[in-house]
Amino acid sequence: MKESTKGVAMGGVMIALSMITLFLATFMPGIELTLYAIASFYTAFIILESGIKAGWIFYLASAILSILLIPNKVGLLPFVMFFGLYGIIKYYIEKLKKQPIEIILKLLFFNIILASGIFFFKEAFLGNIKIPDFSRPLIIGGAQIIFLFYDYLFTMGIGFYLRRKPKSW
Repeated sequence: MKESTKGVAMGGVMIALSMITLFLATFMPGIELTLYAIASFYTAFIILESGIKAGWIFYLASAILSILLIPNKVGLLPFVMFFGLYGIIKYYIEKLKKQPIEIILKLLFFNIILASGIFFFKEAFLGNIKIPDFSRPLIIGGAQIIFLFYDYLFTMGIGFYLRRKPKSW
């Protein structure tokens, strides 16, 4: 009983933090990617505390609640499509325990999301802005580097959480 109560309480706190973070992300230009990255940690914390099934439930609940409660629906796309889901994908990939394959699979996931975002939402985000063809490889290459840095920071954040977590939990 104590474990399920703890899980429900933690889930409620994390959902509330997620909603606050996502609300701020959709209305604070310039730091939205940082806030999406912070929101992505909540799913990872739920997985660490309650398991992958709870992580899936948390992701779905936070995505649905954010869509219902936050007015800026377009601003939620990065979280729903990538950041909210990444902790779960990272969990499955890192179970392989083969770092080169893990990096390839993470980049594959990132590139699928990036390509689908560009393909399906290009007009919504770019409108009439034309990006020169020669700069696309630079943008995509830069995005890969930023993603790998994000993954590294994500791993460091999980490690920090595990080191600082109270023993009584």
